[in-house]
Amino acid sequence: MNNKYLIIDTAILPEVFTKVVKVKELIRTGKVKDISEGVRLVGISRSTYYKYKDFVFTLSEGIVGHKVTLGLVLVHEAGTLSKILDKIAFEKGNILTINQDIPINNAASVTITFDASKLETEINTLVEEFRTIKNVIKVDLVAVE
Repeated sequence: MNNKYLIIDTAILPEVFTKVVKVKELIRTGKVKDISEGVRLVGISRSTYYKYKDFVFTLSEGIVGHKVTLGLVLVHEAGTLSKILDKIAFEKGNILTINQDIPINNAASVTITFDASKLETEINTLVEEFRTIKNVIKVDLVAVE
């Protein structure tokens, strides 16, 4: 049977899944020395961690083809798109395509697809950072391949 993956908002999941991901992050970043310390810190058992560790991933961990497509709505002001592109490049993403509609009511829809295979941050973090940029009205994760 082939595995099927879903993107699910953590708000609807039991907290244990988020805690397993947190332990994996603590281990990966060296903030804890081993699994025992990590599970103790986040408040789950070792058996819970081992039960789910191979099945729960952050979006970045689960990327297989490393292509990410974002849909954005930007205020029609010089430099707004440039800030988005600069941020992707700064984080070692490689732009593959950019499609921008003609601005209507001072807002333009933009679709950006980029290679995330060498990205130095998580996709979720990058998306949240885009939302804080001045003149960014909306950011949606359209697809991950």
